[in-house]
Amino acid sequence: MIKKICVITGGRADYDLLKPIMRCIQEDPHSTLQLIVSGAHLSPEFGSTYKSIERDRFNIDWKLEMLISSDTPTGTAKSIGLGLIGFAEAFNKLSPDLIIILGDRYEIFAAVSAALIFRIPVAHIHGGEVTAGSFDESLRHSISKMSHLHFVSTESYSKRVVQLGENPKNVFCVGALGVENSKRYKLLSKQEVEKLIRFRFAQKNLLVTFHPSTLNNGSNIKNIKELLLSLGSLKRTNLIFTLPNADPESRMFIEEINKFCEKNSNAKVYTSMGQLLYFSCLKYVDAVIGNSSSAIIEVPSFKKPTINIGDRQFGRVQAKSIVNCMPEKTSIDSAIHLIYSKDFQSILKNLKNPYDNGDTSKKIFKIIKKQKLTNITKKYFYDIPFQIKL
Repeated sequence: MIKKICVITGGRADYDLLKPIMRCIQEDPHSTLQLIVSGAHLSPEFGSTYKSIERDRFNIDWKLEMLISSDTPTGTAKSIGLGLIGFAEAFNKLSPDLIIILGDRYEIFAAVSAALIFRIPVAHIHGGEVTAGSFDESLRHSISKMSHLHFVSTESYSKRVVQLGENPKNVFCVGALGVENSKRYKLLSKQEVEKLIRFRFAQKNLLVTFHPSTLNNGSNIKNIKELLLSLGSLKRTNLIFTLPNADPESRMFIEEINKFCEKNSNAKVYTSMGQLLYFSCLKYVDAVIGNSSSAIIEVPSFKKPTINIGDRQFGRVQAKSIVNCMPEKTSIDSAIHLIYSKDFQSILKNLKNPYDNGDTSKKIFKIIKKQKLTNITKKYFYDIPFQIKL
């Protein structure tokens, strides 16, 4: 019997990670790929990235408009409501046997909430992780509780999913898709990158991705200004900015970054690079600075430093190449100075990425193919055996 496997993507970040699994489904004679595209993919403001999916020759079965043109809490909550309605319509029409989702975005939360009511089994990738500075933390754990197969990136995350009451038999440690993807690509030359992004690398170069911390109340505008003050004081350093996700207060960040780049000729901003161009840039920059998950998970594979600002990623497993600092100019200045030091550069030579676990996409699809989906949606809370430490 052919399984209808529905992959749901809400933006550029999760699509690039999910693409190898989509290829596996597409090429398997016993599986049918269904694809629902939603969220920022359909927004011109965030680059209309659904077009890149079509260029990759994937058929989009359902385009689900759910983003309200507002980055307030009210707008985000309303977007979740629209998503819940839209996913109900999509599932009623497509009738998938299984859905595959990744991460912790509110678009994905809406999708899984609808799938729960439709009794559709859910395979969740990147559960068990901790990001204490954003509401994605709560959404991720909620998604895990509504999911049935769990594909986690490290053993510590595996233990956390079990701690949530999920059966260990349904939790699989497979590594991170982004790390696998970073090894798949034949990276572009420096000249090719410069031509594509219309940017000239200087003596020093930094790649910057900074998102709002969605649990910070009123401090986000101060944080982005502190970062830009630090970056504006650098000498002989060129800056490549990628814009933040569609989160509350993201438009405020976009406005500040655009103003900064208009005033500073050494800085360029890009809405969406795509994975090949992004990874190729990593090869030629000195470090990544900001608070993105990619900077924690994927950048260490390039043996490049990451400056992680603030608490948005607080709690994630980290390689030794990560430097954590406060969202304050003096703290950021110190972190930048540290990553260029000889002692810190020596750490990078033998750096190991804790998220590297081989062919992640093939492992995930192999496990999914073997799963019997009958009655999998009826779950029982798994209690961890109680032990008294003497």
